[in-house]
Amino acid sequence: MGSVQPYQTKKGRRYLIRYFKPDGTQAAKRGFLTKRSAEDYLSSVATAIAKREYLDPAHARITIGDLAPDWLQNQAAVLKPSSLHPLESAWRIHVQPRWGHVRVGDVRYSDVRAWVTEVSADRSASTVIRAHGVLAAVLDGAVRDRRIPENPARGIKLPRKQPKRRVYLTHAQVDQLASASKHPEVVYFLAYTGVRWGEATGLRVADLDPNRRRVHVRENAVMVNGKVHTGTPKTHVSRSVPYPDFLDRAIRALALGKSAELLLFGDGIQHLRLPNSQDGWFAKAVRRVREADATFPIVTPHDLRHTAASLAISAGANVKAVQRMLGHASAAMTLDTYADLFEDDLDYVADALSRARLAAPVITVTETGPRGTGT
Repeated sequence: MGSVQPYQTKKGRRYLIRYFKPDGTQAAKRGFLTKRSAEDYLSSVATAIAKREYLDPAHARITIGDLAPDWLQNQAAVLKPSSLHPLESAWRIHVQPRWGHVRVGDVRYSDVRAWVTEVSADRSASTVIRAHGVLAAVLDGAVRDRRIPENPARGIKLPRKQPKRRVYLTHAQVDQLASASKHPEVVYFLAYTGVRWGEATGLRVADLDPNRRRVHVRENAVMVNGKVHTGTPKTHVSRSVPYPDFLDRAIRALALGKSAELLLFGDGIQHLRLPNSQDGWFAKAVRRVREADATFPIVTPHDLRHTAASLAISAGANVKAVQRMLGHASAAMTLDTYADLFEDDLDYVADALSRARLAAPVITVTETGPRGTGT
C-alpha cells in the first residue's frame, strides 16, 4: 500500500514514504533517519487505515480560529443570548489572541496548562473556567471530526470557584429597603416570591391570577449589551408562583387599567431594566438604609431571591414547595443551594431521635437473652 524511498540531503541520507489515504489520494512524509523507522511508520499508517482509525495529518493543519466561528454559531442555535454573550466575550478577549492562529495539531497539553496559569494570575476563577471551556469545546469538535486523536485541553486542573456570600434579609429589613426604594412594590414582590429579576419584569397582566394570588412565570427578560432579550424562563419551564395576601392590593394596582398583553411592572410597554449596581435606584435605596442603620447588609436584587427562600423555609415551607416556587430543576438542587438554611434541622433530628428513644421500649441483654422493659 506504500513505498519507502531514500534521498540525499546535506546532512546525509533520509527516507521518504508514500502511501494512499482512505479517500484514494496519495500522501507522503519525509525526514526519516533510518529505513527501519520509515517502514515502522508506514506499517502504523497501514494498521490505522485497516482499523478505520487513520487521521489525515492535513486535517490537523486547520487553526483554532478557523473552527471557533462555526462552534459559536452552533451555540447560538441552542443557547439564549444571555448565555451566549459570555462565551463570545471569552473567545474574543482570552482565547482568540492566544490560540486563534494555532493549528489544532500543534496544541500541546503543557502549553494549555501554562496559558491557564497565566490567565489565572489576574482573572477570576469563573473567567478562567469559561475561557478554558471555550478552547476545550472547540478542540472537542476537532476530535469528533477526526482532525486530532485526543483533546490536549482536557484533564487540566482549573481554579475552584469560591461560593458567593448569600445575604438573607429579615421581614423588618425588607420593609426598610422597600420604604427607601423608588419601586417598593418590586422589592416586596422579589423578596416574597423568589422570582428572578427577568422573570418578574417579563410578567404580563395575562399572567396574573388575582383570585388565587398567583402569577404564571412564562417569560424571562434579560438585558444583554444594553438590549432586552425575551425568552422562556431559565429552566425553559413555566411555573405558577404564589404571593402573600398583603401584596394583593399592590399587585392589583399594578394591573389596573392595563390590557392583558401589557407588562405588569412599569408602564406596561418598556421592560423595567436591572438597576445599575453602583448608582441605580436599588443601590441608592441600600445606601439610604445603611446611612440610618449601619448593620444593614449590602444587597443586590438577586439577594431578594435568596431572601424569599430563607423566609419561606423559616416559615415552615417544605423543600419541594420552595423548589417549585424558585423554579429549580429538582429539590436536591434547592437543598444544595440553600443547605445553610437547614442547619436548624440537624438539631431537630437529634432532638427527635432522643424523644423517640425515650418513648421506645428498652431492650436489656441478660444471660438468658434479651429482655424488654416496656413503657
